[in-house]
Amino acid sequence: MNTNHSALSPIRGPGIFLAQFAGDAAPFNSLDSIGRWVASLGYVGVQIPSWDARLFNLALAAESQTYCDEVRGTLAQHGLQVTELSTHLQGQLVAVHPAYDLPMDGFAPEALRGKPAERTAWAVEQLKLAAKASQRLGLSAHATFSGALAWPYLYPWPQRPAGLIETAFDELARRWRPILDAFDAAGVDVCYEVHPGEDLCDGASYEMFLERVGNHPRANLLYDPSHFVLQQLDYLAYIDCYHERIKAVHVKDAEFNPTGRQGVYGGFQGWKDRAGRFRSLGDGQVDFTAIFSKLTQHGYKGWAVLEWECCIKHPEQGAAEGAPFIRDHLIRVAEKSFDDFAAAGTDEAANRRMLGIG
Repeated sequence: MNTNHSALSPIRGPGIFLAQFAGDAAPFNSLDSIGRWVASLGYVGVQIPSWDARLFNLALAAESQTYCDEVRGTLAQHGLQVTELSTHLQGQLVAVHPAYDLPMDGFAPEALRGKPAERTAWAVEQLKLAAKASQRLGLSAHATFSGALAWPYLYPWPQRPAGLIETAFDELARRWRPILDAFDAAGVDVCYEVHPGEDLCDGASYEMFLERVGNHPRANLLYDPSHFVLQQLDYLAYIDCYHERIKAVHVKDAEFNPTGRQGVYGGFQGWKDRAGRFRSLGDGQVDFTAIFSKLTQHGYKGWAVLEWECCIKHPEQGAAEGAPFIRDHLIRVAEKSFDDFAAAGTDEAANRRMLGIG
C-alpha cells in the first residue's frame, strides 16, 4: 500500500469511521475482519464506535493494557491504526430532553430504559471509561456528541421564556465538566461533533458552552462540513474561527438544493427527498480542496476520517471511493517559499539602508 501522501502531509489519513459498516455478517462482524476489509480499500486508520461489542469492549479497554495492545496489534497486522474512539451514542445520553426519552432509550442498555437518571449516570461513566481507554491506546483525541436539553426550543413558538437557554447550557456544562476533567487527566481531547440535534449545533452554541466550562482545554471540536452545508453556515470561515480547537475531522459530503416547497427544515421528508442531503464523497457540494488547504494552512495534524452517510449510494461503494478521495486531497507541505529563487540575500544593515534608517 502506498502511504507516501500521508507521510508528506501534516494531516493523517485516510481513516474511516466503522459505525456505519459494522454488522452481523462477515467481514463486518469483528475488528480483525473489518480491519482487513478497510485496509484492502486503502485506509490506514479506523475510528472505532465504542458501543459496538462486535468490534470493541470499552470496559475492558479502560482497565486492561493487554487488551488495548491486542487491539492495536490486530489492526497493525493490516497496516492500520486507531484514529479515535467514538462515544457518539453515549455522549448523546449525557443530556436528553424528556421529549426524546423514548427514542434515546435505544442507545442505552435494556435495563436502563425508562430510567432517565440512571441512563445519564451510565452515559457519564461510559465517557470516563473512554478517557481511560483512549489513554491506554495512546490516542490524543476522542469523538462524541454533547447531548441536548435546549434543542426543542431552537426555533420556538411561542417564544422562549427568559433564561431558558441559559439554564439549559448551565446544566449541560455542569454535567460535562467532570467528564472533561477526566479526559484532561488522561491527556485526551474531547472533540464534540457540532451537529443538529445537539445543543452544540453551531459556532455560537459551542461558544456558549465553552464559556460555561471555563474555556476548558479539553473541550474541543470534531469538524464535519456536511452539517454546515445543511445549516447554510460558512464551513470555511468556521475553520478560521475555530482552528485552534479542531482536533478531529470527519470527511463527509452533502448538498443543499432548496426549492419552492422546502428549504433548511426539509418539510418532514425522508432523507432522499430533503433539500439538504448527506452524500458520498465527491457526489455533493462540499469544497474539500479548500477545506484541506485551510486545515493544512492552520497546522491541523490530526486524522481525516471518512464518515459515510448517503441516501443514494451503497455504503461499500462509498467506502471504496472514499480512501483515494481523501488521499488525493492530502497536501504535501511546501518546504520553501515559491519566490526563494529571487531572494537578494541582504542582511540587517542592508535592510536598514533600504528603509532609509541605516
